[in-house]
Amino acid sequence: MTEERSDLHHILLARNKEWSEQMLRENPAMFTELAKHQTPFFLWIGCSDSRVPPNQITGTVPGDMFIHRNIANMVVHTDMNMLSVLDFGVNVLNIDHIIICGHYGCGGVKAAMGPEFDGAAANWVREIRDVSRIHHDELAAITDDQARYDRLVELNVAEQAYDLSRTSVLRDAWASGRKMQVHGWVYGLHNGLIKDLGVTRTEYGDEAGAVPLR
Repeated sequence: MTEERSDLHHILLARNKEWSEQMLRENPAMFTELAKHQTPFFLWIGCSDSRVPPNQITGTVPGDMFIHRNIANMVVHTDMNMLSVLDFGVNVLNIDHIIICGHYGCGGVKAAMGPEFDGAAANWVREIRDVSRIHHDELAAITDDQARYDRLVELNVAEQAYDLSRTSVLRDAWASGRKMQVHGWVYGLHNGLIKDLGVTRTEYGDEAGAVPLR
């Protein structure tokens, strides 16, 4: 977008009109059907980063994903926004696949690796500092700064997947016989590819397995 910043919102409205017309050409019944009901297949918990748009990077269309995003794709058990999305997605929309997707180059993770700072974001990344502390020995053994950064991104996703599996929403779903799955993925800004970390959770048990295999 090279236009004057004061006019940017008009550009979005024009592009929306173009997009709507294109969608109707490709599928005339699309919006009529979407307006009737919501039946997504996935619940996506991802980072707010503007470079990681869930539908585009997964090739899905409107209606396929129920989406929650925050800085550094965190699962905080006192976050009523996230918990409400989780509860609605699992118990109302009957979604069985939940994806925690982080990304390499995450600013929230980078901030948590640096010195303490002020502001609301400092409180938010506190949780990531705890992930770093828990895995201190592994991270300290990585001498390359970029590799250490990438590894903390992965570890953070794995720990968030584990934390999500410990919520009462999923505990109750599994107890009722639901075949819930919590997946941990990382998206590469450098190549546009998603990496499955192999940390899928399928039960409430407190067994080991939160950390992805190297």
